[in-house]
Amino acid sequence: MPKYGMEPIRRSALIDATIREIGQVGSLEVTVGQIARRAGMSSALAHHYFGSKEQIFLAAMSRILTEFSEDVRARLKTRRDPLDRLEAIIEASFGPRQFDRDVVAAWLAFYVQAQNSPHASRLLRVYARRLDSNLVYNLRQLVDETPARRIAQSLASMIDGFYIRHALQDHVPDRLGTMELVREYLEIGLERERKR
Repeated sequence: MPKYGMEPIRRSALIDATIREIGQVGSLEVTVGQIARRAGMSSALAHHYFGSKEQIFLAAMSRILTEFSEDVRARLKTRRDPLDRLEAIIEASFGPRQFDRDVVAAWLAFYVQAQNSPHASRLLRVYARRLDSNLVYNLRQLVDETPARRIAQSLASMIDGFYIRHALQDHVPDRLGTMELVREYLEIGLERERKR
């Protein structure tokens, strides 16, 4: 007899387990069995809910991206000044949930997976476009179009770069210090454009 209402709970547990397992292993070299064990259920049940390891991984990345989007929206809601809004995006990028070691490992695996999986590639493009759009929209209110796009590209590269460095370091980097470095670059980039 199926337990009604258990599917969303089990799906969520499998997604959590996927993120934690990837974080432990440091790559996508995990099995559905490992994920299922971490979630406290059978491989057959994991396959029943998701079908394949790739589908579980895509669901995990969808959740991470959704949480990031929700965090950005919540921070932007109270900010009107474009510079404050840019800082809100940076804060969300390095928020405690996003900069969690296991989540960072999942991001790194996501970048790699996107090279071979059309579904992962599409998800990554959605994230990149949304980040770029948010950055450029606010930067355009401070500088012209071309520098706005250039600064946005540099900020996005710094954010992604810090994620890669975080995933490869043995110690946990200073989240607030990292955020401050990105903020400093933003200030330098804006100042340079204003002097032109």
